[in-house]
Amino acid sequence: MFDRLRADGPITLEAFMGACNDYYYATRDPLGSSGDFTTAPEISQMFGELIGAALVDVWRRAGAPASVRYVEIGPGRGTLAADALRVMHSAGLAPPVHLVETSPVLREAQLAAVPGATHHDSIGDLPGDAPLLVVANEFLDALPIRQHVAGIERHVELIGDGLAFDRDGEVVESSPARDEAVSALSEGLVALGGVALLIDYGHERSAPGDTLQAVRGHAFAPALDRPGEQDLTSHVDFERVAAVAREAGAFVTAPAEQGSWLERLGIQARARRLAQAAPGRAGEIEAARARLCRPDAMGSLFKVLAIHSPDWPRPAGL
Repeated sequence: MFDRLRADGPITLEAFMGACNDYYYATRDPLGSSGDFTTAPEISQMFGELIGAALVDVWRRAGAPASVRYVEIGPGRGTLAADALRVMHSAGLAPPVHLVETSPVLREAQLAAVPGATHHDSIGDLPGDAPLLVVANEFLDALPIRQHVAGIERHVELIGDGLAFDRDGEVVESSPARDEAVSALSEGLVALGGVALLIDYGHERSAPGDTLQAVRGHAFAPALDRPGEQDLTSHVDFERVAAVAREAGAFVTAPAEQGSWLERLGIQARARRLAQAAPGRAGEIEAARARLCRPDAMGSLFKVLAIHSPDWPRPAGL
């Protein structure tokens, strides 16, 4: 990155974020205690299990079509998919699995968790012959963003031996990459049928503000520090996501807080059953449930929004 800036001069934040994250995800498994962050599926099996149950329920209410595909976008280690599919299989639904992932490191982990899964480089590469049951957990936040200050796009420049932004002030963010992904997904659902659950951290209403952040070693870090060696993300603008999906002809639910949604899906009952089956893990199970649901943990910051085709029902809890 430093060589690029020395040769070419300042680059947009969008280009900087895209290049950094492409390298970051291609060269490591960033998850877990030895990585930089932990996602909900890695906290507890309950997360993926409840998603699997919600997908079975909406599939049944849609008439239980014989041909349907499970799709996950940005599936991490494949943990969520494995947990969701276990529940789906027990309910008599065993769809082919398609994973949108470009990282060779993560692809290997995903195939270990979900043998036989088919990988794709982009949403546009997904098959177009059956309804889709889609999950995207912490995918949209990692797509590159643009920032404008007073109507001028923000750039990253080299100052001495360090990086800095070329301007400061009130920031307005947008993400053409996020819009493109949501539009492609929504168009596919309208054409084929199906539903997508988008789970991410962000805000319900569009508003100005700088939400770019970096995480390294499970702690926040300066966003321009160590390019390509830390996770760069931004908060998802769910109002904008909904607008893009509607423009493509899809139906959209109002965003719900993750904690409230999981409670409505029955996470407390599931936690009790797990604790009864393994009394020695009762404290661990309750701590995981609280982390996923409490407002001061992941419960309020993370939102859930569903996009579905006009002829499919909305998923439970939304």
